[in-house]
Amino acid sequence: MNKVVTIDEAIGHIKDGMTIMIGGFLGCGTPHKLVDALVEKGVKDLTLICNDTGFVDIGSGKLVVNKQIKKLYASHIGTNKETGRQMTEGEMDVTLIPQGTLAERIRAAGAGLGGVLTPTGVGTVIEEGKQKIEIDGKTYLLELPLKADVALILGHKVDKKGNVVYRGATRNFNTLMATAADLVIVEAENIVEVGEIDQNDVVTPGLFVDYIVGGDK
Repeated sequence: MNKVVTIDEAIGHIKDGMTIMIGGFLGCGTPHKLVDALVEKGVKDLTLICNDTGFVDIGSGKLVVNKQIKKLYASHIGTNKETGRQMTEGEMDVTLIPQGTLAERIRAAGAGLGGVLTPTGVGTVIEEGKQKIEIDGKTYLLELPLKADVALILGHKVDKKGNVVYRGATRNFNTLMATAADLVIVEAENIVEVGEIDQNDVVTPGLFVDYIVGGDK
């Protein structure tokens, strides 16, 4: 199977109403070309799982501004005033999740776990509606896995089988999201031939990656 496709072919797999994950932290490590293509396509009623919604003109925040997101799971929204406005006005359903908990919920989905136990949020609004479990006298919240139909991630160097090398902090949520979606599309800053990546440098093995895109339409 040839995993290298055009951006339009890759985005063609995303339909109205799907749940998508987008990697990145305030735009760092975000697959910007894939996001731009998604904005251009105008897919709507999406559920978005991401660390944050970037800014109004950077990262997944563009999807919020374009009103393509119906429900959002994120750790914070403070850098994008439009996200806050839509939440306050009831135009978008926003669930805020502590950052570590968000990471572990995604990790749990990728690992096939039934959930994770964390003390984070006990005694706060975070615990509302969640099961509490006591272990050795300490109370934990049961946090359920977060999975997506499609994950959009960014890789610094990707070979044609989909083996991914990240650059510095750009790996952030990308590594977790690559394991927790039915379909994984990686935007490659550099596409190389198989064998050009040292196997010890591979962070996301190609078996997790379905499609690879470069910068061409």
